[in-house]
Amino acid sequence: MSSSSKSSQHEIIGRPSPTNVHKLIFVMASVTSLMLYLHRYTWAVIRPELAREYGYTNTELEQIFTFFNITYALGQIPSGLVCDYFGARFFLSSLIGGWSLSLVLFALGGSFVTFCIARLIFGAAQAGAYPSLNSVSRNWFPPANRTTMQGFVASFAGRAGGALAPIIMATVLMSYFGFHWKAALMIMAGAGIFLALVFFALYRNSPEDDKRVNEAERKLFRAENLAQKTQSKVLSFKQALKHRTLQIMVFAQVSNTGADIIYTSVLGSYFLSKGISIAEMGIYASFPLFGGAVGGFVGGYLNDYCIRLTGSRKTARRIMGSSGKIIATICLFFAISQTNVLALAIGLFVVKFFSDWSQPTVWGTCTDIGGRHSGTVFSIVNMSGNIGAVLVPVLLLGPLLDGFATTQMVDGVSEVVTNYFPMFIVVAVMYVITAICWMTVDPSRPIDPGQES
Repeated sequence: MSSSSKSSQHEIIGRPSPTNVHKLIFVMASVTSLMLYLHRYTWAVIRPELAREYGYTNTELEQIFTFFNITYALGQIPSGLVCDYFGARFFLSSLIGGWSLSLVLFALGGSFVTFCIARLIFGAAQAGAYPSLNSVSRNWFPPANRTTMQGFVASFAGRAGGALAPIIMATVLMSYFGFHWKAALMIMAGAGIFLALVFFALYRNSPEDDKRVNEAERKLFRAENLAQKTQSKVLSFKQALKHRTLQIMVFAQVSNTGADIIYTSVLGSYFLSKGISIAEMGIYASFPLFGGAVGGFVGGYLNDYCIRLTGSRKTARRIMGSSGKIIATICLFFAISQTNVLALAIGLFVVKFFSDWSQPTVWGTCTDIGGRHSGTVFSIVNMSGNIGAVLVPVLLLGPLLDGFATTQMVDGVSEVVTNYFPMFIVVAVMYVITAICWMTVDPSRPIDPGQES
């Protein structure tokens, strides 16, 4: 072997390996997403408790629920702009602490007005979470496997948190330990406050800002970060709103989130209508959300695989964005036809698995077309979805469920029995609309011409 070859080999062997700070950031992003949904999906347990304790109707319960979505929708774009401009460290830490404290306020409340105010604050604080996490993923997740990692954070970790919410709150804290629902909610809020402190202590806005990162790890992101510097600091909304793919995604998210809102708003009440206990409800209501968690992770992996297989982001995004919704629509009618509660829960697990494997496609497409503005672009898309989440419960779900509710005598006691089948028809229609939208997206053309695709 020549001396020059030996020298070259020695340089390769002696080259320092990349540090793994981006893996720590990935873990923190995942835990943040889990906590966000863990707190948000406590509503599945709170809703029937409010009905029992305060006698609220379906319409009143959907009104309380929707106050979250109002501020959640309105806060998306301002939050995305703030995060893109200043970074996620202080901003996201403050949001986690803020929404956790709002749960404490809800637990201390005792009237329709105080519950609504607490939900308004809760929505405003959570509004910036996913735009911030999208920015985190853009800065800290290597491009080669970014959609897989986004799928884990956005769907697996998030939906897992949602799935754990009824188990932890209803089955463990309320049923096993005997806490009142308000005390259980405050215990869960304490975990969020602790996370806010940890996030602020450990997170930095970019690899370039973090002294723990060595040069080898910075190189994983450097080429992309240099490309982002050619983009303007703030996204032009006039330019963004003319972008065809963004327009399509806005419409798709209205129908998609409008359909999926049932898993947040009425899932607990739906399972309790099957005659099971609150402890059992905590278990069965978690099935669809675990399905979404697994589906989101699988969808993220399949996104990156389809991109490599087809060589086209456009083809891959279209396939993953539409196929899951079509399969979910078919599976939905098989699921709700089951008379056994376990079979029903398993069926909804499958529905949510296929529905949510398109979720990483949303994140991936936002980073495709958004570049350094991905937080703002995601906030526009997420705000649109939450317009559907505001309109569907108030204008459709509440009145629809009350309209198909009848008063019956059960064991000598007058009870209100609700027919949920019309609600699932609406969900199926919205899934199909979402699938059609995703068949037409083109993520290969960025919003900002300065971004390299």
